Amino acid sequence: MTTISPLMVVAAALVDADGRVLLQQRPPGKPMADLWEFPGGKVEPGEAPEAALIRELEEELGIRTHASCLAPATFASEPLGDRHLLLLLYVCRKWQGLPEARHATALQWVRPAQMYALEMPPADLPLIGLLDSLI
Repeated sequence: MTTISPLMVVAAALVDADGRVLLQQRPPGKPMADLWEFPGGKVEPGEAPEAALIRELEEELGIRTHASCLAPATFASEPLGDRHLLLLLYVCRKWQGLPEARHATALQWVRPAQMYALEMPPADLPLIGLLDSLI
């Protein structure tokens, strides 16, 4: 039996007052460059998923939020080379600061139904339908 090393990643569907979700574009030179994705990142060893997401949102977008503002929404499970990606998606409607593209090429606010027309990583695609029904 082959052992697969899991890679736990957290992401946020930041929802504004108009029901739009913030997506960021992956920069050139990174895996899956130019694809649109939910902001977030890897969970470090010994780190709680919510703490990782709060850290990642601060690093990537310059915004602050609290664990009580993160509502677990869904997850995706996707093979990723010799690893297996487990992506935990949270919905967040409250944060402090204005999101800025610190590590991304661009940011855009879109309605979930508009996400189907964007190029997104394979793990993000199954999350769109659920987001559309939640928001």
